[in-house]
Formats: sequence, C-alpha cells, structure tokens
Amino acid sequence: MNHKERINDELLVIRAQEGAIEALSELIDRWQDRLWRLAWRLTDDEQAAWDVLQEAWMVIARRIGRLADPAAFPAWAYRITSNKSRDWIRRRRRMRRADEAYGERWCGAESNGDARDLTDLRNALAGLPGPDRAILSLRYEDGFSTAEIAEILGIPPGTVKSRLHHARQRLRRFLEEDDDE
Repeated sequence: MNHKERINDELLVIRAQEGAIEALSELIDRWQDRLWRLAWRLTDDEQAAWDVLQEAWMVIARRIGRLADPAAFPAWAYRITSNKSRDWIRRRRRMRRADEAYGERWCGAESNGDARDLTDLRNALAGLPGPDRAILSLRYEDGFSTAEIAEILGIPPGTVKSRLHHARQRLRRFLEEDDDE
C-alpha cells in the first residue's frame, strides 16, 4: 500500500468516526477482499470467511469511534478479523464435539443394539422442548444440512446454527444429569 492510499484510509477513518456512513462504506470496499483472505486462510472455509467478515465489520463499525490512531486502522481491522476467525474455529470445534457425541450416542445405540443408551437418548430428547427435538432430529436423524434446515424452517442459516448449538447444550446437560443419577 502506497503513502497516498494510507493517507486516504486515515481520512476515511476520521470521516467514519464522525459518522459518515459513506466513508465506512468506502473503507469496506477498500478492505473487504484483504480481510476476507485473512479469514479464509484462518478458517479454511470460504463461506465461514464471509460469516467471520460480517461479524468483524459489525465490530469495526461499532468501535471505529474508539480507534485513537486512524493510521492504526489496518492492523486493528486485521486483529478484529483474526479474533472473529478464532471465535468461529472454537465454535466449530465445540459443534463437532457435540455432533460426534450425539451421533455416537444415537447411531451407536441403534447399531450396537444397546437398548439402555438408546432409551437414555430417547428420554433425553423427550425431555427437550419441541423446537429442540425438531431441529436435532432434522440434523442428526434426517441428515439435513444447515442450509436445508433453514429452508425447511423458513429461518436464516445463522439462526439454525444458533438453535442447534443451544439444543445440543440442553441435550448434553440432560444426558449428563441422567449419567449422574
């Protein structure tokens, strides 16, 4: 990036800090591709990179007024994007662990004929609210993807992810309570 571009970015940051929406929009246009590449490299997932970038831009837009040095914008924006990428990676790991636990409990009980595990899982599912049972069933029993569940339920994919996350947490707590007994 040359000296003229840096000065232009600093001026855009100052204008954005003053509330100029068009200045923030121009910053987004100028930095979108670079920040997306960072998110993509960190997440190794193109769609996730867009999700991460959307979260990063929301943080940038909310906090740009607190950025003391407009010249620090590039490093600051990269740091926010990097942090949001790490958050996404942590969420994905937690979801995978929960997916594996649910899948092992459900599929393992069915294939191994372990009636107690299957009964425990069915009881745990029965103890969950209807929407939790439905979304877990669509994902694990019927094998629908997040996008397919979103279409089926008429909700955004992000909402599906959030509901799956919370339903898995409730199911895990229910199963853990059952194991403690």
